[in-house]
Amino acid sequence: MASYSVLIKKSAAKELERIAGKKDRQRIAEPISALGGEPRPAGVERLSGTAEKYRVRQGDYRIVFELDDAAATVTIVKIGRRR
Repeated sequence: MASYSVLIKKSAAKELERIAGKKDRQRIAEPISALGGEPRPAGVERLSGTAEKYRVRQGDYRIVFELDDAAATVTIVKIGRRR
């Protein structure tokens, strides 16, 4: 499978910076970087009502991303707590 480029929206980068613990930020960064090699890993679910938005859970956090197969890009849209 071809590798995808991973882009992070400015708002998602700010959300990642606001996470308090350094360990939590590192734990979230790992699956984000892994999306470049495998954009649909186990545990990823497509969001209802959208064709190209997916989510992956990482501990207490949820990472929402858009997938563009034609351009081979993964765009991180939102990072937040699963409340």
